[in-house]
Amino acid sequence: MNFKHFMVFALLPVISFYGFGQSNQRSSANNDHSIIVGAARMNEYLPMLKGKRVAILTNNTALVNGVHIVDTLLKKGVHIVEIFGPEHGFRGTANAGATVENSVDPQTGIPVISLYGKHDKPTPEELKNVDVMIYDIQDVGVRFYTYISTMQRFMEAAAENHKPFLILDRPNPNGFYLDGPVLDKKFKSGVGMQPVPVIYGMTIGEYANMLIGQHWLSDPDMKPELTVIKCLHYTHDSLYQLPTKPSPNLPNMASVYLYPSLCFFEGTACSVGRGTVHPFQLFGSPYFPDSLYTFTPKPEPGATDPKLNGQVCHGYLVATQGDEALEKIDHHIQLKWLIHAYQLFPDKDKFFTKYINLLAGTDQLQKEIKEGWSAERIRKSWQPELKKFEKIRKKYLLYPDFKK
Repeated sequence: MNFKHFMVFALLPVISFYGFGQSNQRSSANNDHSIIVGAARMNEYLPMLKGKRVAILTNNTALVNGVHIVDTLLKKGVHIVEIFGPEHGFRGTANAGATVENSVDPQTGIPVISLYGKHDKPTPEELKNVDVMIYDIQDVGVRFYTYISTMQRFMEAAAENHKPFLILDRPNPNGFYLDGPVLDKKFKSGVGMQPVPVIYGMTIGEYANMLIGQHWLSDPDMKPELTVIKCLHYTHDSLYQLPTKPSPNLPNMASVYLYPSLCFFEGTACSVGRGTVHPFQLFGSPYFPDSLYTFTPKPEPGATDPKLNGQVCHGYLVATQGDEALEKIDHHIQLKWLIHAYQLFPDKDKFFTKYINLLAGTDQLQKEIKEGWSAERIRKSWQPELKKFEKIRKKYLLYPDFKK
């Protein structure tokens, strides 16, 4: 079967995040059917894999009815010759930013190649015995979440080595709004490679089509042989409950919803809760008033050396439940927490780190906060570029858009 121009409407079951809180549905229409993930519609893509040698970029999030995609495909007789892993590794347990060594998966005996760090793209040698490349990772729809950068490089390798590229699409749990500054290419990095806002409101399949259509790949004339297995019964109004945590420090739906707003604290002297039971649900500092919520970051799985390790911090626990977090964000990146923390911090010159500009994708956010701009004024400054992006985005949507 020819991969080129083959767009499949794929299936996806809504499963509750293990410990991720109650099911949220914003649109009553979405209660009529279960969302079905691309990986679950095997009748649509297994014929493409018959007799092929397959390489798959995946991690712990790629579940099909509770079973990992690798195990599922192997049981169906698919010949997987290599597994590639993103940040946090194939099994999703490594620290943020940690180097993950190549290995052999003990459960399957298949070689596992890390694509994070210096080796961020498959080599021709690694792909010489591969016929088809697959991507199946649950994303959270935030520009500085590194999986979209890894996907881009994987797709580029597929094009450079003339391999068909198959995306098993999954819903975007933050796909129901657009917000944040659009990245200035001067601040391109592994946490932001393309001129998109922090919340870009697209699935991985939609995003990949945009990269090709806008000529945003490393070679603008590159034309990957892309096939997207779509989701059924998903719209950008859906509030999709993830089946498992997408990375070690996003343990529940509250953290997933708050991540776009609170991750800016990674570019400050404050803790955002790594090394606590509430990562990306709180923020604080040893220098904030001790009358506030108190926590102490300590080594935990996925955060073995957290920022402010062992130091008593004071701050704010924003939310611990998904519904509560949704109410707090109110369809926006909330800057009020970052602005308030800056105002509380005693040594303003030491509040921000260089990383803030990479997270924001611009140096303007830091400047505006230092100059005393309100959250409303900062958000208004984003609108011209957001409107331009909105027009680009609409061209590549595979699912009905959210209602404004």
